[in-house]
Amino acid sequence: MTKTAILFDCDGVLVDSEAIYVEVEREHLGRIGLIYDLHDYQQRFNGLMAKDFFSLVRSEHAKLDAGSFPENFFPDLDRATTDRINRELTAIDGIADILAQDRRPRAVASSSRLDRLHVKLRQTGLHGFFEPHIYSGEQVENGKPAPDLFLYAAHNLGVAPESCIVIEDSVNGVLAGLAAGMEVWGFIGGGHASERLGERLSEAGASKVLKTHEELGAQLG
Repeated sequence: MTKTAILFDCDGVLVDSEAIYVEVEREHLGRIGLIYDLHDYQQRFNGLMAKDFFSLVRSEHAKLDAGSFPENFFPDLDRATTDRINRELTAIDGIADILAQDRRPRAVASSSRLDRLHVKLRQTGLHGFFEPHIYSGEQVENGKPAPDLFLYAAHNLGVAPESCIVIEDSVNGVLAGLAAGMEVWGFIGGGHASERLGERLSEAGASKVLKTHEELGAQLG
């Protein structure tokens, strides 16, 4: 493979947090009347920055004509997800081996809040593989599916966008990478993922869909 740099999403690619987010968020959304099956939820919400997630939830709730939006919804959701992350988060199997072996420039480019992103990487022992190139959607004007975050990461690495490969587990992330002019590979090795998600990543434009980090390592060569 001739690509110069690798840009990794975090949740569902490096750390197995997406399954936690999906479970807790669907539970809390259901409490206010917003009920989605897994695939519809993933299509709508996965890969969004917090502010975009908040905006979409409020918009969806307004369509229900069910009264005012509950003021405690987002604080309650944040506490519940933070508690689960602190107790249960692990790195996805095989990623540490790849990071130890592959010496190309790399960065994390995630929609997660920057403070939480650093916590998750430290908690799973991955922080040192990326520091200082750890970037959040909070640092750019527009979150995924806009290309801003991936372009920002490439700029800080000092590489051209077309020299980057993006590893993503969400449709929004795939669209962002393609909009940045990068090659994008889908990853479905997280606990939340499925073959159907892989199909959606391919439909969105991912040139490959990988089921494990062992497969990723083989492709990276």
